[in-house]
Amino acid sequence: MFSNFKRLSFKHKNNKFWYYFKNNARQFIPTSIFQKRLEQKLNSIQEFDSNYIQKRVDYYNQLDEICEISENAQPLSGLKLGKKMKTYFFDTYEYIRYFNQNLKASFLFGDVIHIPDEPSFVKSRPINGIIKNSVLLNLDKVRHFLFVNDKKTFESKKSILLGRSKAHQPHRIKFLEMYFNHPLCDIGQVNTNMNQHFIANRMTISEHLDYKYILCLEGNDVASNLKWVMSSNSLAVMPKPVYETWFMEGSLIPDFHYVHIKDDYSDLEEKLNYYNTHTAEALKIVENAHKYINQFKNKKQEDLISLLVIKKYLKMTGQENDTN
Repeated sequence: MFSNFKRLSFKHKNNKFWYYFKNNARQFIPTSIFQKRLEQKLNSIQEFDSNYIQKRVDYYNQLDEICEISENAQPLSGLKLGKKMKTYFFDTYEYIRYFNQNLKASFLFGDVIHIPDEPSFVKSRPINGIIKNSVLLNLDKVRHFLFVNDKKTFESKKSILLGRSKAHQPHRIKFLEMYFNHPLCDIGQVNTNMNQHFIANRMTISEHLDYKYILCLEGNDVASNLKWVMSSNSLAVMPKPVYETWFMEGSLIPDFHYVHIKDDYSDLEEKLNYYNTHTAEALKIVENAHKYINQFKNKKQEDLISLLVIKKYLKMTGQENDTN
């Protein structure tokens, strides 16, 4: 019973009350006010490295030729706040309000792991394949884009792997079957509807930070804890990712940004033992992870990139003349 109350811990978490208050308040401001500010927002690129900005824009939006948008696309004004997926709406509306609301786009909300038939804004997409129709926006960021200020040094932490997550997917269950009760691991599932023998106590983010290694296995799409783990002084341990979001998981380098294990998990013990005896290399990965995280911390820059991703979408769907 007590472990369930840990879900209510607000330490190291984004302020959801402020998030919902701010985003609900935005609904009362006319979009025309923001459309007048668009040019000024786009001109702020002069304050940043334009080559870096364009590289990020082209990573998220890989459309490379003009294509007509289908009849299924809806006007931007047609995107309405509903009872479900409120965070997806809020995070989309934050930026589409800057554009002509008669323009059209396709939106796919949720844990999207397929490539849509037409150019669509999504939170997640496969890393491999022809993915240009999957245009990434930073969606559900109050849950996924979370960073921590870790005061504990890597050397002071416990030299074992910690893992707590729901385990519905076969690959997560396989990991539990292989390493539950392993002397180098403290892992378990927090859902109670199946595999009762794998259930473990919930742990707060603060409690996670007592461990050198934190498991970051993908779930329905990406590993939702990866961002805060990489911002900590612990090491993310995971196979090479299959899906990606605004965090650009596809650009992460194995054993440079995180501790890479094989897809079948067979080398986990070898990798943990290696970094337990090669502290300097472990600390270098922590440093590299922090540098990677830093690129997402400038709100003004992230806003600009988001607007440019949308602007490119409108251009590549043949609506460029209507964006002014």
